Amino acid sequence: MAKKLIQIDVTSDTVCPWCFVGKKNLEKAMDIGKEQFDFEVRWHPYFLDPSAPKEGIPKSDFYKQKFGAGQYERMMSRMTEVFRGIGLEYNTSGLTGNTLDSHRLISFAALQGYDKQNALVEELFLNYFCQGKYIGDRQVLLDAARKVGVEGAAEFLEDPNNGLKEVNEELEKYSSGNSGVPNYVINGKHTINGGQPPEVFLRAFQAAAR
Repeated sequence: MAKKLIQIDVTSDTVCPWCFVGKKNLEKAMDIGKEQFDFEVRWHPYFLDPSAPKEGIPKSDFYKQKFGAGQYERMMSRMTEVFRGIGLEYNTSGLTGNTLDSHRLISFAALQGYDKQNALVEELFLNYFCQGKYIGDRQVLLDAARKVGVEGAAEFLEDPNNGLKEVNEELEKYSSGNSGVPNYVINGKHTINGGQPPEVFLRAFQAAAR
């Protein structure tokens, strides 16, 4: 019997920890369901903080300013625990800041295939959350693109207008009604919000295939 195609549109930001957690749980669900379904995952942009500085600011300073020192400590402790639960070490060092260039590059990667786009998203998440790298840094983006085989990234990122129209169109289409991320739309009709466990995704696959 032919496997049913499950298309998953993910709206996320590259500095959103729950987006990385959700990606890992989604992939667990896809692995469980691979005998039944074929999957196509497509990534779309969201800005948790559109006013975040392009030059970058230490994560600890930024989040303490935003949430207060006490809330920051609680958040870091919670995310460290959550990341350990998915086999990763949460790294709070390094800079955070504007994510526009990362979204431009992710949009560009999709032109070379959604598998390549997905690999780039994974690499950027690892860079930011586990390796303390700043994904607003041009060289970090180029290294990630090279590692996963996205071609032409240097020329593409050279012009700040490249991909801007596409990112803005996707923001309009996928982010305008979202109050937060990650957000998943399964086969255009079933919506899931947050870094849900694998069984929630599996139920959505089954429902979408009916």
